[in-house]
Amino acid sequence: MRLMRRIGLLVIAILLGGSLAFAATVDEDPTEAKVREISKELRCAVCQNESVYDSRSDLAVQMKELIRDRLKAGESPESIRKYFVSRYGDYILLEPRRQGLNWLIWAGPGAAFLAGSGVLFVYLRRRVRRDRPAAGAPVDAKLKKRLEQEMEKLPDEDVP
Repeated sequence: MRLMRRIGLLVIAILLGGSLAFAATVDEDPTEAKVREISKELRCAVCQNESVYDSRSDLAVQMKELIRDRLKAGESPESIRKYFVSRYGDYILLEPRRQGLNWLIWAGPGAAFLAGSGVLFVYLRRRVRRDRPAAGAPVDAKLKKRLEQEMEKLPDEDVP
């Protein structure tokens, strides 16, 4: 019984020790927080769809240093973003701006979904209408009378 209690206490100590390692607070420099924020919004020009923050390329390291230097010089985050856009174009932004033709990027998927839904609706509606039995033409009174006479001539037996 004592062995089980010791094992239980050991497991609890390991779990609590591991959680304390993750809960450690670090006093981060506000400049570094801004560097991280800006570099997460910029695309690495060398890597495929990776942010400057996540990239380990030499260019990304240089870009982070440039961001840090400009922040320490008193430049605003927005002016730093504008600097990179003027140098690399809108491609450098991981999230395209919502202006001009870039609205097509944002609205395109929704518009395509609505257009596809409309086409599917029209197609299914026409198909349902086509598959419905059409209302028959008016039956001639003579033919109807003849049909009734023929039906009366038939035997009343159950036909399998």
